[in-house]
Amino acid sequence: MTATDTQTSAPRPGAPKQSPIGRAAAFVRNTWRGLTSMRTALVLLFLLALAAIPGALLPQRSLNVGKVDEYIAARPTLGPFMDRLELFDVFGSFWFTAIYALLFISLIGCILPRCAEYYRALRARPVNAPRNLSRLPHHVETTFDDEPDAVIDRISGELRGWRVERREGTTKGRDGELTLSAEKGYLREAGNLVFHISLVALLATVALGKLFGYEGQRILVANGEEFCTTSPASFDSFIAGIELDGTGLRPICVRVHDFTADYLDNGQAEMFTSNIEYQYGDDVTANIWSDAQLKVNHPLRVGGDRVYLQGHGYAPTFTVTWPNGETRTETMQWAPEDATTFLSSGAMRFDPPGGMYPDADERRKNQIALEGLFAPTAAFHGTLLSSAFPAMVDPAVAIDIYKGDSGLDTGSPQSLFSLNTELINQGRLVKQERVNLKPGESVTLEDGTEVRFDGAVDFVNLQVSHDPFQSWVLVSAVAMMAGLLLSLLIKRRRVWVRVYRAGTVSDGERRTVVELGGLARTDQAGWGDEFDRLVSRLLGENPAGDRVLDDGAQEEKA
Repeated sequence: MTATDTQTSAPRPGAPKQSPIGRAAAFVRNTWRGLTSMRTALVLLFLLALAAIPGALLPQRSLNVGKVDEYIAARPTLGPFMDRLELFDVFGSFWFTAIYALLFISLIGCILPRCAEYYRALRARPVNAPRNLSRLPHHVETTFDDEPDAVIDRISGELRGWRVERREGTTKGRDGELTLSAEKGYLREAGNLVFHISLVALLATVALGKLFGYEGQRILVANGEEFCTTSPASFDSFIAGIELDGTGLRPICVRVHDFTADYLDNGQAEMFTSNIEYQYGDDVTANIWSDAQLKVNHPLRVGGDRVYLQGHGYAPTFTVTWPNGETRTETMQWAPEDATTFLSSGAMRFDPPGGMYPDADERRKNQIALEGLFAPTAAFHGTLLSSAFPAMVDPAVAIDIYKGDSGLDTGSPQSLFSLNTELINQGRLVKQERVNLKPGESVTLEDGTEVRFDGAVDFVNLQVSHDPFQSWVLVSAVAMMAGLLLSLLIKRRRVWVRVYRAGTVSDGERRTVVELGGLARTDQAGWGDEFDRLVSRLLGENPAGDRVLDDGAQEEKA
């Protein structure tokens, strides 16, 4: 090994060795600086938007467990792997929560030092005038006959709305020098801070709303049916916040009287309207009902909760008359298969009257079940039924009628809109008839049981949303827009004025020299024209001498 190699590899004399604690502290400090930089905050904000995409494209367990199970079953290899990555619980996953938390930390770490810096800037005096104003991008020099004090006072009076600091000059060889330092546009940084603080508040209030809020949906037939939000069991589907256990829900009772849909000639929906009654708070115990009207995008807002009219459909009514003369009448919603014509499908199950069949097995074997299609405006292609228009102009049904065990007594969950095919395949549910019926028409089975189609009524799909932080979300969003406008419209400007006496008394040319320089601290666009207008306002028409402009040109005195 050469001497040179020995010197290169040897530690530098006098360099202190950093301890493990020091290295750990340096790592933490550097990590914190990187995390709290604005660049990192923007990257995390982009990642948050990117991470939300699977939640919009893939079925989520919080919304529909059945669709998630179907999606996984259809993809036996990829589905379980996606499930382990929590792609079906995106907004509750560990990685989405980690991005959300890191974004909060990054934004807060960015904002707090900027707030402290802004506070110091507000308390600081405007900076001193540069020694050579002619080096600034925009500069004007002219002369006046007035005294320096009078000139500086007049210019200071014209700088209303600026932060102005007057100082005694110290430039060597300049008699009676005075300077003005003026700045404006401090609210620009305030707008930036308001925008970022409001962004943090918006993210926080949205997260808190998801923690302590809930959403529930309920289908109600528009013939006076009602329900109350006393428990999750009152809803057809219910999504509770993480910190909500389903108890202590705010009681709201809703009764739906009717539903009206306005359609264009091509069948496109124009407006949905539903007249309802509701009770809230003490009105529930006092049984006091209030009238309201729901429309699309015009929910009922009461006590911080909102009741939305989300959709509608049709609920056919059937009456089954058994051979002994006893009847059962049911009205049940059917699911729209076609969003344009509202051709709907569904199923119904009827249990024989009590006492008609003393034996339970015999009673189960004589249940009646229906499955088929409903058309609000019937259009027949032979015997096939379809719908020509979404409004209920000429309703009709095409149904298969079954007799046997429909599964009503099994206790197992069944689809609301279709029969259990396993019961049909096993022969426990046997088809009796396939018919097309219009309102008032009926069909009689071999054992004398009559099935009559009575018509249909509308049903509505209502969503009840509770978000205790909704008003704060709105306040945060408005504050964000206000802060953004301030940061875009307000511009930081600096202007310096230097005034001093030039010439001598003996030569009779003793005059006041005024130098004015300007600097744009942010947006440079249009600063030249703005500076020229400011010069005209501060200096006015000056007949005393030439005005030297920043581009070297001169305005000859009048």
